[in-house]
Order: sequence, then C-alpha cells, then structure tokens
Amino acid sequence: MRAALAALAVLHVTTAPASAQQPFPSKPINYVVPYTPGGTNDNVARIISKRLAEKAGQPVVIEYKAGAGGTLGAGFVAASPADGYTLLNTSIGNLAIAPQLMTVKFDPFHDLVPVAYIGNSLATVAINPSLPIRTLPELIAYARANPGKLTFASSGNGTPGHLAGELLKRLAGIDIRHVPYKGSAPAVADVVAGHVDLVFDPLSTQFIKQGKLRALAYFGGARSPDLPNVPSIRDAGIKSWEDSLAGAFFITAPRNVPPEVLAKLRQWIGEILAEPDTVAALSRVQVDVQTLTAEQTSQRIRQVHEIAARVVKDSTVQGN
Repeated sequence: MRAALAALAVLHVTTAPASAQQPFPSKPINYVVPYTPGGTNDNVARIISKRLAEKAGQPVVIEYKAGAGGTLGAGFVAASPADGYTLLNTSIGNLAIAPQLMTVKFDPFHDLVPVAYIGNSLATVAINPSLPIRTLPELIAYARANPGKLTFASSGNGTPGHLAGELLKRLAGIDIRHVPYKGSAPAVADVVAGHVDLVFDPLSTQFIKQGKLRALAYFGGARSPDLPNVPSIRDAGIKSWEDSLAGAFFITAPRNVPPEVLAKLRQWIGEILAEPDTVAALSRVQVDVQTLTAEQTSQRIRQVHEIAARVVKDSTVQGN
C-alpha cells in the first residue's frame, strides 16, 4: 500500500507541471460582447470569432454581458483571470465615454490591455421616414420650432451614439430627448417602428437601404457606397463635428496576460484583419479596418475620452 501511495505521489509531482504548462489555447476562449445581440458590436464579434476559432484550433464562445453602456461587460473581463481565455469585443464607448457618466468597478486605462484594434465605425443620423424631414438642416429647423418634441435613440447611456446626439444638440442649439437602450439593435428597431424619431448608429445603414429609415447625414469615416447621396455632418453645415463619436472597435484582455499568450493572440488577429474577406465582411457592417499598435490604441482611447469629457462638461449628459 505504501509503495502504491509513493508511486502516486511521484506521478502527481511529475505530471502536475506538464498539465499546468499546456500550450495556449488548450480550452475554449470566451469572447465577451458588452451589448445585446444583433448590434454592430455583436456583428463584429461574430466575424472575428469565427476566424479566431480556426486559427486557435479551439471554440471561441460569444458571451453577452449587456448593460450600463457596455461597462458591465468591460468590468467582467477586467476582473477575469489574466490567462488569455477571456477577451472583450470593446467599443470605444465603454472605455472612453461611459465610465465618465457612471460608477464602474474597473479602471479603463489600467485594468485592460489592448490586443488588437479592429477599425472605425461609419454611423448615420437616420430618421423615421414618416417625419417631414429630409436633410440635417431641416431636422435642426424642425427641432428649433418644436423644442423637446423629437427623440433620439442610442445603444445606451455613455455610448458613442448618445454623445453624438448630445454634441449635435449643443452645436446646433436644439433640444431633442435621449432614449437609451441596451444595444444598437433595439434602439434602431424602435426608430424603424416609429416609437423614437431618430438614431445615431452604424446599424441603421441596412434599414436605410431597405427604405425603413431615412439618412440625413453620415459621420466617422469615408463615405459608404451604401450612402452615395448622403452628405457628411460637416458638409451638412456642422463644421465643428467630432467624427470619433461614430465609434470604434477593438479587442482587449485583462491586464497581465502572459506576454507569449498576448503575442499569439495579436499575431492571429492581425492575420485575420489582413484577410480581404474579413475586411469586406467588416465593411458590410460599416466598420473600416485600421491597423494600430497597442500604444496607438491606448492613445485613441484617451483622445476620445478627452473629447467626451468636453461634450459632457458642455451639456446636460447624464448616466445611469
């Protein structure tokens, strides 16, 4: 009996280090989407996760953690083990904007590390076509004549669409009421249904193409081929507009992920974003792929944070 126990002890000692040092990845990767299904963040995650699973040789499981302008999902990932098995499909809003409007349990600049920058969004100012408004100047004139009557939807408090609406209010001197949702899909759906008047969001483009929404202007990047006759917000007369409020997407992980794991993830995702099929798929959901280093990604977060801080200071923006 003693010999058998001794043999087991030796077996444990010799096999434990090997099992603890299994090559990454040796199990499924959780990919957190911090908004409800069906929105642009979700669309981006679905495109990336499929190819990442093929690269990694392991399932990449999308996990939805919606709420509080995307900060619930961000906080969940920030508090997760730093082993590379939990990633966040980050929107610029849940790191650079929302934490300024509500109490969060993570530091957006220190608790998460950039893995890869995916790209910038192209968003539209879209309105329910039942309204007698066809251009951005007409929207501004209507809002001035009817203060507080118009409503705009966003994917949540502290999201780029929320700040975009608040910035337009300030720059144009108009009063339109904000209606927050837990994601782009329900926000845009309610504008299509006529429950809310307009929305600032990339997801609206597909409904514009179907004639269910009317585009007044776009912002955030080069003109979309889906919007050939739609002017930019600046061209429509708002010269001080901030295009960064269209949003951006990137992947982050808990800080202190082992360097070799981080390097492997960055290599795989970099290869995925260089594939023409991936670029085309992301373009169809109004995201333009852009290559940034981890340092440049951190700088972009801080840049939008500073822009958002000015908008929040100069308006009546409120969080949860």
